[in-house]
Amino acid sequence: MTVAKQMDIIRRGAVEILLEKELEEKLAKSLSAGIPLRIKAGFDPTAPDLHLGHTVLIHKMRQFQQLGHEIHFLIGDFTGMIGDPTGKSETRKALTREDVLKNAETYKEQVFKILDPEKTKVVFNSEWLGKLTATDMISLAAKYTVARMLEREDFGKRFANQLPISIHEFLYPLIQGYDSVALKADVELGGTDQKFNLLVGRELQREWGQPPQAVITMPLLEGLDGVNKMSKSLGNYIGINEPPDEIFGKIMSVSDDLMLRYYELLSDLPLVEVDKLKTGVKDGSVHPMEAKKQLGREMVGRYHGASAASAAEENFVRRFRDNQMPDNIPEVVLSASEEKVLLCKLLTNAALTESNSEGRRAIKQGGVKVNGEKVADENLEISCTGEYILQVGKRRFARVIFTK
Repeated sequence: MTVAKQMDIIRRGAVEILLEKELEEKLAKSLSAGIPLRIKAGFDPTAPDLHLGHTVLIHKMRQFQQLGHEIHFLIGDFTGMIGDPTGKSETRKALTREDVLKNAETYKEQVFKILDPEKTKVVFNSEWLGKLTATDMISLAAKYTVARMLEREDFGKRFANQLPISIHEFLYPLIQGYDSVALKADVELGGTDQKFNLLVGRELQREWGQPPQAVITMPLLEGLDGVNKMSKSLGNYIGINEPPDEIFGKIMSVSDDLMLRYYELLSDLPLVEVDKLKTGVKDGSVHPMEAKKQLGREMVGRYHGASAASAAEENFVRRFRDNQMPDNIPEVVLSASEEKVLLCKLLTNAALTESNSEGRRAIKQGGVKVNGEKVADENLEISCTGEYILQVGKRRFARVIFTK
């Protein structure tokens, strides 16, 4: 495939490519010599399961794999014991080696639901980091200054607010960067929050006389709440090892806007089709629920197979249909004067609650469902397109229909 066509695929969903010209040159050299590029992405096994947020990077790795390049799925069994300080306002609790190794084994099993095991090199950074002597670590630490480390936003904020920063946290970006030296990486992938660490890798490669890696940052996938980064600790995640019904149900529960973002970052649907879907949802020609079902089928099918995806959809539809809903649900037709409306306000407009504050309380108490799925986010916004079945408690229902 030509460099131009490869770049079109690589750019999809990427936030930034540093430096794009360098990556094009690497691809051209690879094409000319017939030697694949070494693509690296690291994952610290701090929890036992991978979730859809992790797969944003893994799918980009798969794209490189399909383009014929060499994939190094790096499990940070050494760095995981330190804990990545990125975005943290306090020092992370260190994991035991036993915890890290146990989680690492599950990562190895799960990643091959996406990557081709025949073409993937799974590596552990303890292989080289565990061999560094005290002298080696001091030499590595000498490559960077405290002033440079404090350029990292999270470190800078903690320093300004007189919050503690442990010395070992300064080592984290250095040893992540050293991973790139050890692997002689041509390209490293990471989330936008990893940009500083990825750039450290470029500088250390120069120090060791290697061509600096190209860096590709990918967006952080929002969790089910639509606000925070998907995280198991926040409970807003969709785990790829979760049962099919759980994955499908969680996909059906997300907001319309988040559903479209998931299409962009997770789906294999061509971008042209994603754009058509966006337009259809916005102009009302595509019902959001049908679009979510399609996405749910794709996600379940990817991790559990097509038959499991069909069964999960059937189970959802049956639960939705049989969820003790009355035959004649009152219809409320509302004008779509805005793009979105707070769910608590929509409950009031549909005469299901007497005030927005009552609606918020009902949501917080777990008594509100949208299209048969319980909602937990009191600040959830609903797209003013299509129709929704709202339920408060066991007996109050409304079918809300938005019109232009």
